[in-house]
Amino acid sequence: MVAIIIALVTVFGSSVCVLTKPYVSLGRIKIGLYWLICLFGAILMLLFGNLPLSFVVEKITASSSVNPIKILVLFICMTLLSIYLGDAGFFYLVADKVFSRNKNSALKLFFMLYLVVGILTIFTSNDIIILTLTPPICIFCKRAKISPIPFLLGEFVSANTWSTMLIIGNPTNIYLAQSMGISFAQYLSFMWLPSLICGFTSLGVLFLIFRKSLTKPLTPSHSSKGTAIDKPRMIVAICHLAVCLVMLAICDVIGIEMWLVCLSLALSLTVFNLVFGIIKERSALRVALALKKAPYELIPFVLSMFVIVCGLNHCGFTKTLSSILYTNTKFDGLIFGLASGFSANLLNNIPMSVLFSSIVKGGASASLFGSIIGSNVGAFITPVGALAGIMWTKILSEYEIRLPFYKFLSYGVCVAIPTIITSCLSLTLIF
Repeated sequence: MVAIIIALVTVFGSSVCVLTKPYVSLGRIKIGLYWLICLFGAILMLLFGNLPLSFVVEKITASSSVNPIKILVLFICMTLLSIYLGDAGFFYLVADKVFSRNKNSALKLFFMLYLVVGILTIFTSNDIIILTLTPPICIFCKRAKISPIPFLLGEFVSANTWSTMLIIGNPTNIYLAQSMGISFAQYLSFMWLPSLICGFTSLGVLFLIFRKSLTKPLTPSHSSKGTAIDKPRMIVAICHLAVCLVMLAICDVIGIEMWLVCLSLALSLTVFNLVFGIIKERSALRVALALKKAPYELIPFVLSMFVIVCGLNHCGFTKTLSSILYTNTKFDGLIFGLASGFSANLLNNIPMSVLFSSIVKGGASASLFGSIIGSNVGAFITPVGALAGIMWTKILSEYEIRLPFYKFLSYGVCVAIPTIITSCLSLTLIF
């Protein structure tokens, strides 16, 4: 009972921080309050939750794919590959092409932007796409004198639906799939159909919501004009990303773990950028800035939540919750999809994935992939659903774009619920 109380208080405190004040500034340093609360909760769990330290150490250092350190390395290294690609100007270049070729039609621009964001998200990282493309969208819409809300929501929804396609699209995919021993190729074989349904359902609902506002004329404008493009760095980053994707696809065949592939290529690209910067610019500043952008705060956040879930698992709570959710029918995928989507907006989707990894039964199943769908789509029900949502709303405020919580929620519910239902029902065709 003590473990459950500690978990509930920690989750509530972390959620309140994410919603009200996720960061606190100490001089020039920003520290995440949300993960500090989780860390404090993990310490309390070890002290008072009847959780043996040896049990936690055994789980964290396990050689299996459920090892949270391996999963964190995989995600941070994949994010670094995307960061280097973005710093070379790739995403701004793509945004510039999209805006310049669709500058006379809001409807055409909306569809093209949704499609391009979806494609980029599949092969990179949804968080990086959101953080990189949001500023150019804000700038373009201001210059074009149109409401940015349809385009910003189109970007945000696209990034959080098409991220379901590959295991690398979202840290929640990585955590849930790896915890069940699902490989890159296995994941794609199960998720390609639900992802297509997920992406096109959300697009259809967004179109129905914004179809009238998308008929208004545009004032021609460029959003990313003047952005520096570094072609050598861009080409090398694209090659590294391509090699990474191919290697991840054949990991099972060559007998190499996914985290080692991502780590090796992230180190390789870091070394290239370091040497290139020293030779060309006589500076390692760009590498330092890129490394600074990596989401290191996920490390204490995920590890703390892992300890808390270990406590819940040790006291039998996760087993009880699992028995409640499982109906042993073909609708388990839908039940877990809705439950995970809802939970993501109570816990944030990363802690939710840590919790659900202990609730879902082992191996490939409808409940596993339903949980993955919910963890992605749940990110746009409210801004609390994912850390990217918090950062996204912060960027909007910097560009003086107002999107109140209740408005975000009204759009999010309208899009997310039918998207989760249709994509999770498609799992009945697979399992």
